[in-house]
Amino acid sequence: MLLEQLFATRTHRMKASEIRELLKLLNRPGLLSFAGGIPDPDLFPAAEFSAAFQAALRPQEQAEALQYSISEGYLPLRQWIRGEMARMGVACDVDNILITSGSQQALDYLGKLFLSPNDTALVGWPTYLGALAAFNAYEPRYDQLNPGGNRSPASYREAAAEANSRVKFAYLSPDFSNPTGETLSLTGRETLLDLAEELDCAVIEDGAYQALRYEGEAIPPILALEIARKGSIEDCQTIYCGSFSKTLSPGLRMGWVVAAKPVIAQMVLMKQAADLHSPTLNQMAVHQVAQDCFDQHVAGLRLAYGARRDAMLAALEAFMPDGVSWTRPKGGMFVWLTLPKQVDTAEVLTRALEQENIAFVPGQAFFADGDGCNTLRLSFSVLDEAEIRTGIERLGRLLKQGART
Repeated sequence: MLLEQLFATRTHRMKASEIRELLKLLNRPGLLSFAGGIPDPDLFPAAEFSAAFQAALRPQEQAEALQYSISEGYLPLRQWIRGEMARMGVACDVDNILITSGSQQALDYLGKLFLSPNDTALVGWPTYLGALAAFNAYEPRYDQLNPGGNRSPASYREAAAEANSRVKFAYLSPDFSNPTGETLSLTGRETLLDLAEELDCAVIEDGAYQALRYEGEAIPPILALEIARKGSIEDCQTIYCGSFSKTLSPGLRMGWVVAAKPVIAQMVLMKQAADLHSPTLNQMAVHQVAQDCFDQHVAGLRLAYGARRDAMLAALEAFMPDGVSWTRPKGGMFVWLTLPKQVDTAEVLTRALEQENIAFVPGQAFFADGDGCNTLRLSFSVLDEAEIRTGIERLGRLLKQGART
């Protein structure tokens, strides 16, 4: 008997990440990759982490660092996060915070927490494909979230009812979103809170890129806006997911969730069943580095990535053919391109790899309904300004050739 015959039905909705597959190409000689939305390893605070790990393994610290620990997470790290959230307008206690193994684990837990088969999840068109991967395992129905549009709460409710479904949450990354790089306005955030109130559903706020703003004034997190409305995090429907992956290190897999205590308590039970707790040694090191140099380090990231963002936007202006449009992000790591309707960016990627030795992510993977064949995502985080200009020039040349054939 083939064991595949025993797999649960949910496995049919689990698909390989196109980005994970593309990352396997990064060692190709001469490849200029705009594919992976990953930090530049040259910008990691490696010396600071080296010192932090050594400190955590001193005789007086090593027993705690190498032992089992509580599922909620290392208390000093949660206390640091509480202070950071307070700076953003989110008043909470350490008991409102759970440490996760990256924010991706948080999305998986939240899918498990809220979604029964055929429940409705509201997501952007496009949205972060890692969120789709996390939610797909719980067999939801998707509907398009557009806080800036004119769709009424009743239309969401009616569409769900027609499918014998109920809206459980709205998921979005409001600051410099993956994949588009766009930011939801203050008005859009308030509108989303109104929608969640009308639908009696949760809001999952993915703040993975919030610290990486290169221009303009910061907009309060959705959770901060809801606390201002209701007075206490315990009365809020918003769940905030944070991450150290884009600021300090993705390899240590450190993220966090901030939410009302009943939500955290249920997620703690999930963590106890899944992995007991995130690695204590890593938590201690992240706490030490965050405490010592977070603001200074992030300021350096903003300068470096901001210059690369500027280089990409300038190169797109210089080399893209007519009919191509793109977003102009104020932060984050991504620019989103929309090509003429007849262009299939998966086919363009094949030619890009073969003819120009460049890579990007075709946009279709970011759409819950499989749309977006004429879109693509570019990341500017790893290449330097000269490489970005060269790579965009190659992409523009390829697209112009395609337009002539």
